Amino acid sequence: MLPILKSFLDMLEAEKGYSKHTIVAYKNDINDYINYLHERDSKVEMTDELFLELIRQDYKNIARDYIAHIASSGIKKSSISRKLSALKSFFNNLVRGGVIELNPADRVPMPKSPRKIPDFLTVDDIFFLLDSIEADSLFGKRNLAIIETFYSTGMRISEMAALNFDDIDFDRRFIKILSGKGGKDRVVPVGERALNAILQYRYTLGHRFTPLFLNKNLTRLTDRSMRRILEKIVNDCSLKMHVSPHTLRHSFATHMLDAGADLRGIQEILGHANLSTTQIYTHVTIDKLMEVYDKAHPRS
Repeated sequence: MLPILKSFLDMLEAEKGYSKHTIVAYKNDINDYINYLHERDSKVEMTDELFLELIRQDYKNIARDYIAHIASSGIKKSSISRKLSALKSFFNNLVRGGVIELNPADRVPMPKSPRKIPDFLTVDDIFFLLDSIEADSLFGKRNLAIIETFYSTGMRISEMAALNFDDIDFDRRFIKILSGKGGKDRVVPVGERALNAILQYRYTLGHRFTPLFLNKNLTRLTDRSMRRILEKIVNDCSLKMHVSPHTLRHSFATHMLDAGADLRGIQEILGHANLSTTQIYTHVTIDKLMEVYDKAHPRS
């Protein structure tokens, strides 16, 4: 990794508070661009000096040609947008540091793509999923507590994995979350069923541990392990669709909107920086809206 890239990644962690997953994504996307320049324009070892020289030599086309190159490979527009966004941020950092005068990626427009409406489960599907979990054993109780908490709070999987037992206020029914995006704390409500499932799990565990959810070695359960747990639960109950932790997050937001929750409130609970991110859930509730319209309007 070039020192100039490492410096940028260190800034993202120290100043922006980005999660490890986000930083790795930036690293991979920008490294892809650096490797493209190296293969196209040089056969010698890439250095900071050579990288900056290549940029200055072909300022007008250096980013545009790369985006055209990866677009021709057939990757998704969303992936192109992510890679271009990473480049724009990287170059902006170099401009702020006085390393280069202009950002060459500013000349490249973001590809337009329709916003994907997120998948979500119906309320009946959620109840079927939860009822299928056998909570007779310690880890059965743990798995039920995990899925109940996912659906009750709509939090991200990285946030779930980072939870500690002391983050939960059982009396006031709140959970304090340190977000993986930007490192901002927020407090979200949590339902009684999720709290009871957590207490049942921890009571059976019988020992005081700081992490909320533990693996068989009694250390913190990782988000990867949580994904595997959810995948197994879905496969075991024969639910006929792909269900990810994000599906549960989408289901939480959709069901809250269907029940009349305020969009701003959902934005706060989900930890979205912009309301426009939360507004995508208004699209997935259109069927509910049409159902109400058909029943209520005299000329429908």
